[in-house]
Amino acid sequence: MEKDKYRGFDKRIGCLQFCFLAFIVLFLIYLFLLQIFDIRHYKERAKTQRASKLFVLRGEILDRNGFKLAVDETSFDLYAHPKYYDHSPQELADKLFPYVGGDKVKLVHNLSSDDSVILIKKGITRKAAEAIRAMKLREISLEVKNKRAYPQGSLAAHVLGYYNSDADVAAGVEYIAKDYLEYFDKSITFEKTPNGDLIYNLSTNPEAVSAPIKGKTLNLTIDSAVQHVCEKHLYRGIQKTYALRGAVIAMDPKSGEILAMAVYPYYDPNNYRKYSLLEMKNWALTDVYPPGSTFKIITVASAFINGKINKYTKILDTGKIKIGWWEIQNHDYEEDKAPGLIDLVYLFQHSSNVASVKVAQKMDDQEFYDTLEMFNFGQKTGIDLPGESAGILPKPKNWDSATHGSMGYGYGTSVTAIQMAAAVSAIANGGEWVTPHIIKYSPKEAEEKIIRRRIMTPEMSKDLTDILVESIDRSKSIAKMKDFRLAAKTGTSRRPKDNGVGYTNKMYTSMVGYLPATDPKVLIYIVIDSAKGDVWGSTVAAPIFKDISTELARIMNLNPDRDHPIETKN
Repeated sequence: MEKDKYRGFDKRIGCLQFCFLAFIVLFLIYLFLLQIFDIRHYKERAKTQRASKLFVLRGEILDRNGFKLAVDETSFDLYAHPKYYDHSPQELADKLFPYVGGDKVKLVHNLSSDDSVILIKKGITRKAAEAIRAMKLREISLEVKNKRAYPQGSLAAHVLGYYNSDADVAAGVEYIAKDYLEYFDKSITFEKTPNGDLIYNLSTNPEAVSAPIKGKTLNLTIDSAVQHVCEKHLYRGIQKTYALRGAVIAMDPKSGEILAMAVYPYYDPNNYRKYSLLEMKNWALTDVYPPGSTFKIITVASAFINGKINKYTKILDTGKIKIGWWEIQNHDYEEDKAPGLIDLVYLFQHSSNVASVKVAQKMDDQEFYDTLEMFNFGQKTGIDLPGESAGILPKPKNWDSATHGSMGYGYGTSVTAIQMAAAVSAIANGGEWVTPHIIKYSPKEAEEKIIRRRIMTPEMSKDLTDILVESIDRSKSIAKMKDFRLAAKTGTSRRPKDNGVGYTNKMYTSMVGYLPATDPKVLIYIVIDSAKGDVWGSTVAAPIFKDISTELARIMNLNPDRDHPIETKN
């Protein structure tokens, strides 16, 4: 009985072993048949079965009038796959040579390589690619290459930035709007090789060569004509004064749209690797500096808002005044040591430091600080460009005895160019601070993205505008315009030392103004760093402002708002 029991067990084991061996034999036969009899079928599948992956060319960037500022240019890299040759290397060379050129003998040698994938030529044209496609060579594939190109060269380079598709590196609008520019229809697919290299196989996807898919087009608020004018005159002014650098912002004060942002030194984004980071930096957004006398507009506006002064207010100008541990005086003290009782027009016309300090002192520390915050100093404007600085606005608790007074005439705080442009725009447009922006938004998008904050009444805004206009009309300013009422102010401030302690002998010179003052269409802010010679806002920034405003009035078709033209200085 015991022997029969084990004999039955051995039979079951033997049966299992037989089944296992049979399975192994059948599996090996299957693999053999797969390799021998179905090789052509799977070879053909391997040639066409590639990982499908979405690919899209970056969308174009246009100015407000549809002028192209950034586009994608495509070319094609040509590859051969020896494993799938239907033609000899010589035959392929004969067919491809008219489109790739070079040395035919070398081409044959290259096509005879043992490599699994052979690069035949980089950067062939679309025309050549279409001709090669028409030959229906299944052993040939094309890899599309896209290169970002900037048709206008350096125009608006610091706004546009640059984009490198190979390294996925971007700056400016190219960076901030990356997701928008690369948006595409999710249902469209293109092909990649099994190792992940993007290709366009001409036999399986013939439309890929002639009809690449593009991302969404982005419209900017920039006006190329206005941008050109600003860049041209900025460059001329810097060359004339041997300045280190400069920036010009032209914007619509009502909408907050940036019409131009010119930054010098210029660079060409088509060859951005040739330039230093300092040259490519948009310092109109990133760098801070003491605003100087242009800030007197903000001081007077703040006192208006807090009910401390009105358009009839007069101030005793003593020519010099002591604030804290140091004494300041008017820049023209030697010519007029004690002007006496002056109005606000005189304050701006003669850029009185003493009167500006006294206006600031009419507000307590917290009142002045809170109002400067309303003008968005000490915080980012929120412009839709990367790298913006918040500026420096000390908290009242950190003010010493001199801080309050020095802020009155543009020291004790540091600003960016875009902050100053946005702040003065709030006076120009009737008293509403508006987020400056570079992207052209739809009405619905604008409601979501653009902040509008009323900070002064329209009446206050008009009174201050009229005061600024009259101060220019009374002056000998070169910026005075014959047919237009111009509300404007120049500024000069010493350049801080790199360590932040004390000042150098170099100067920032600036000017801000808007026209036609009756109904402003454009605000222009100019800042020039480290000019040489007779360095004042009136001698460096004002001539540039004059050239820009005169030409913009013409190309923007601005309507004169003077009933009677006035004499101006050429």
